[in-house]
Amino acid sequence: MLQTIQGIALLVVFIVITLMMSKRIWPAMLALPVLAILISLIAGIHLEDIFKYVIGEGTLMLTQPMVIAMLGGVLSLLMQKTGIAEGFIKKGAELAGDKPFTISVIMLIFIVLLFTSLGGLGAMIMVGSVVLPILTAVGIGALTAGVIMLMGVNIGGMFNFHNWSLYMNSLDLTKEEVQRFVSVMVVIAFLGALVYLSIQLYHDGFDLKRKKMARNFSILVIIGAGIYFLIRQLGDTAAMDVLVSIWEGVKTGLYYLILFGMIVIFAHAAFRAFKYRNKDSNPVHWSAIFTPIIPLFLILVFDLNFVAAFVLGIAYGFMITYKRDNVTTLLKSLVEGSSVVLPAVILMFGIGWILVSVRGPEGMAESEMVAEYGTNIWPVRELLVPFVKGIIPTKGWQYVVIFTILAPLALYRGPLNIWGMGFGIASVLLAAGMHSGAILGMLWSVGQIQAISDPTNLQNVWVANEMKIEVQRILTNTLPYSWIFALLGLIVGAIMYF
Repeated sequence: MLQTIQGIALLVVFIVITLMMSKRIWPAMLALPVLAILISLIAGIHLEDIFKYVIGEGTLMLTQPMVIAMLGGVLSLLMQKTGIAEGFIKKGAELAGDKPFTISVIMLIFIVLLFTSLGGLGAMIMVGSVVLPILTAVGIGALTAGVIMLMGVNIGGMFNFHNWSLYMNSLDLTKEEVQRFVSVMVVIAFLGALVYLSIQLYHDGFDLKRKKMARNFSILVIIGAGIYFLIRQLGDTAAMDVLVSIWEGVKTGLYYLILFGMIVIFAHAAFRAFKYRNKDSNPVHWSAIFTPIIPLFLILVFDLNFVAAFVLGIAYGFMITYKRDNVTTLLKSLVEGSSVVLPAVILMFGIGWILVSVRGPEGMAESEMVAEYGTNIWPVRELLVPFVKGIIPTKGWQYVVIFTILAPLALYRGPLNIWGMGFGIASVLLAAGMHSGAILGMLWSVGQIQAISDPTNLQNVWVANEMKIEVQRILTNTLPYSWIFALLGLIVGAIMYF
């Protein structure tokens, strides 16, 4: 009885605070830490453990993303103060012309391709430093540009085959079973992103011609179909082996070509730094455009860690624009650039608290947990198990209706969030007899809401900060779309598994 009351109280608090954040009654920077503490108290977590783990461990959990965000802020501000960003935006506008829809789709595909292998906040900042200025340069709204980025990252992540192993191992599925559902989900998300673009560009004030839009959609539907069949083909081991052998054949050549290019452009930057060392001005050279691109290549090609890659990018930007007293500009960029992302860093503290309060601490031994709580399951997780057992569907329509209604529970590290308790809930559903493929379909479908709309995502926090918008605006703007994506995915899952 007590557990039932605790579980209901936990869900009520979660829903109330989530609504307060979404309605902008309470800022996420304050609401998330409070939510983490209340969840812990309701679940019966000892006060000592709240201080030690939820607050202590949670605050330090996202240290690396915080450092990367700060370095990204430094690089961004250095580009602004030295004129690199202005030149970059002008060049992007020249290339884009007056075709916002076309350039938006090109950037979307560019992001998708990159994030088939990239991941994490560092990659987000690097790619965003290139893409977002180009999108805003042609008049696309800050919110629209940011969401294009997020949708591209989401679709690219579906192509990332390394992510599949998480589902394969957790749900005992084969690669072909995962591929079968994901290939359909990719098409849904890609075409949905195109619908979003059309509607948002209209709201941004662009006069999109219907005939051209119809033609563009036809072309992109063909591209979407091509993507679908490519994924299906990649499931063939022989086809994959051919692609791998071709890539290995050119990889070595590309490696040394890019290495030589890196040496040349750094030598060029050093030469310009020496040339203008005693002058008061240094005109921005076209080669300054490599400033945000260098970290990207260093990570993609040379597998350099994110921090070192950003430092080298900052060093290149400093040298290529060097002039007398330029050290002052660098120092200002270091201080002001770090402070610009401080709201995002503070929000990451709250996200870390939420993660620990929901998933449990990494620093707590299992024997210690058993001694304190009488179980090796973190109390917050244990409270939700009875509720999960009561919602297991037995028919396709029940599957669609139940999980469509519950889909927003993927937000704010909720029960259906795979980075919260998602796989814990999945294990309960699996043990209760639900088809593993149906669980895959549910997690991947409701995951659209988490991947695109969740204000606790580090990428959402950074995009909002970079575009000077509130992170809650991304939630309210994208939720209708990501919820529809989830619904369509659940319908596909019902057809496949019921």
